[in-house]
Amino acid sequence: MNCIIVDDDKLSCKLLEGYVNKYASLNLVGVYNDPISARNEISKKNKDIDLILLDVKMPEMDGFDFIGSLDHPPNIIIVSGGGEYAVRAFDFNVVDFLLKPVSYSRFCKAIDKTLRYFTPNKEIATTGDEEIFIKKGSSLVKLKLREIVFVEALENYVTLNTNTDKFTIHFTMKAIESQLPSGVFIRVHRSFIINKSMIQAIKENSLDITVGHNVKNIPVGKSFRDSLLNDINVMAR
Repeated sequence: MNCIIVDDDKLSCKLLEGYVNKYASLNLVGVYNDPISARNEISKKNKDIDLILLDVKMPEMDGFDFIGSLDHPPNIIIVSGGGEYAVRAFDFNVVDFLLKPVSYSRFCKAIDKTLRYFTPNKEIATTGDEEIFIKKGSSLVKLKLREIVFVEALENYVTLNTNTDKFTIHFTMKAIESQLPSGVFIRVHRSFIINKSMIQAIKENSLDITVGHNVKNIPVGKSFRDSLLNDINVMAR
């Protein structure tokens, strides 16, 4: 997994660089002491970068502004000396938050978590017939992906909603989006992914989907509307 480090603290960069080089599944492709240089480099080869180890408090552009400036940010692990940033970090769907000084064992735990989400060169099926098992109480419940009607973000969890049930799992939206077949699902909002076959109507800033015998209104974010309309068949009169 190709990764870069973005941190204006050179000692922190050196520590993280050592950790990355120890971890067999990571390939360090760049270290940047300012977010502007990092962003310029990412815009050139975004597809080659799978993970960013990112500080928050930096000059010119902080870590959150940096994430927001990327059209399709890769996996992000925040590495910060300010614990007060943790709650806000998960609003940006980061994989994990590491508080400085970072121990190698805690670093490994964050990378292990990232690798569970990261599946390079994975051929994603478009039928949604794949089955997964989700823990519910003390049991594991089998669920076909296409049975999911919509996914909703809930802090650093997501809820998978079917016609008859709801499952809450410890996942980020970015991670769950990468696991769902794009032929069946599409992200329409920072907090929502929907099953395209359940769409009943698309409005100016929202859409209606069928959930069982009911219709639920889902918001559509401005940055997601164009991709939604491009993804479906629209016949203009």
